[in-house]
Amino acid sequence: MNNEILDRHGKPVNRLGMMLVLLVGVFSVMLMQTALGTALPSLMKAFDVNASTVQWLTTIFLMANGIMVPVSAFLTTRIPTKTLYLSALTLFTIGTFVAFITPTNAFWLLMVARVLQAMAVGILMPLMQVVSLSLFDAASRGRAMGLGGLVIGMAPAIGPTLSGWILEKDHTFLGFTLQNSWRSIFGIVLPVVILVIIASFFLFHDVLPTRKVTLNVRSLIESTFGFGLVLYGFAMVATDGWGSLNVILPLIIGLIIVIEFIWHQSKMDKPFLDMSVFKSKQFTITTILVSFVMMAMIGVEMVLPIYMQNIRGLTPLHSGLILLPGALMMGIVSPIAGSFYDKYGAKRLAMTGFTILIIGTVPLVYLTANTPTLYITTLYTLRMFGIAMTMMPLTASAMGALSAQNAAQGTAANNTMRQIASSLGTAVLSSVMQSVTKNNMPKNSLSGQDPLLFQRHAIDATLNGFHAAFILAAVFATIALLVTFLLHSGKVTVQAKKEL
Repeated sequence: MNNEILDRHGKPVNRLGMMLVLLVGVFSVMLMQTALGTALPSLMKAFDVNASTVQWLTTIFLMANGIMVPVSAFLTTRIPTKTLYLSALTLFTIGTFVAFITPTNAFWLLMVARVLQAMAVGILMPLMQVVSLSLFDAASRGRAMGLGGLVIGMAPAIGPTLSGWILEKDHTFLGFTLQNSWRSIFGIVLPVVILVIIASFFLFHDVLPTRKVTLNVRSLIESTFGFGLVLYGFAMVATDGWGSLNVILPLIIGLIIVIEFIWHQSKMDKPFLDMSVFKSKQFTITTILVSFVMMAMIGVEMVLPIYMQNIRGLTPLHSGLILLPGALMMGIVSPIAGSFYDKYGAKRLAMTGFTILIIGTVPLVYLTANTPTLYITTLYTLRMFGIAMTMMPLTASAMGALSAQNAAQGTAANNTMRQIASSLGTAVLSSVMQSVTKNNMPKNSLSGQDPLLFQRHAIDATLNGFHAAFILAAVFATIALLVTFLLHSGKVTVQAKKEL
């Protein structure tokens, strides 16, 4: 394969070099999506805030990220590729530097920094997928999306392990040592992103067509508030429960605005987010399946570390290391699955992947307080193998059903659904886990009568909560497996539209 193509200005592009800076850059920024998870206790202590307050560092990141994804389609269409990529990386660098220097009496400033980071991620993740499709021809599309799987699946999975390692080590920056500091989580990423920015000046090119489109303010407002309120409602489930007004009102108002937003887009000649991509049966089915993958993956990634730290008493680093082989498996299998998609299409891969996912999830329902960690690592790695077999082939299949002109809109729609599914999966699994645990907890009077018996019953109640969450994750995977039978057989291209 010739590694050089021409950009929009007729200049030669080294596609492998451009792909490298694209993957490294997006991988670095996406680490921040989950990296703070194991650092929250340290941040609570440093900023003197409670658990519900510090959790906003994750909540506001997901909200800002989800809000920016629909906007990415407009930005990709309007702004030259290189300018957009460098601008987003620069925005992320500013946010990361602000977080790095935030004084411990200014928690609000750390929140602002997280918003800046999330805005950059919301632009870069869809941009990566659209650029990957443009750099490779239809015959190599699966391979390109498989490389994207290294980022989308592996970076969030490695984040908790990386932050756990950082918090247990001393690190030196700019001549001074940070002892087990949460600042190191931000500081260790900064030089990497700066190097990517420098390399991008030489290796990144304008490869996507642009046109002068006007930003529809009404659509922007509806998109921001609609998707923002829905994501906020899901995020509040973990702390307030489904019956809280803090959950119900944002979800209802957000859904009303989203419905109005969709209706408005259908009436526009040049929509802000083109929902007509869902007229493609293949695109719709694959997007639904990717959403189920995210619900099964993100939910368990949230629940398992809690089990290992609260039930097994493991440190954040040790719990992260137990999940590390699964993250590595994701990185190994994603490119391979992409190559298989180029040969066989998504249907067989998805069926195989979801079957493996179910096999790796069901045994988690029977975890005990003494289950060997090697057994947990094996199951988690098996799950990630199944997820890697499905995620990128399904995404490639979704994009293959659309024309090149609709790639940016399709990517934005696909990623918006993915973001909402991630929030929904986390909300549902966490609320089920907490509800079942609470309902099975022994009465407080038992703690005074027989403390040891109370402790055993409390552990059993907590385990019941975890088991219920894992059952739900298995249900998600099973439903997805059934939906795969609706997929088109073989590889999907725009020319195959009539068959869809």
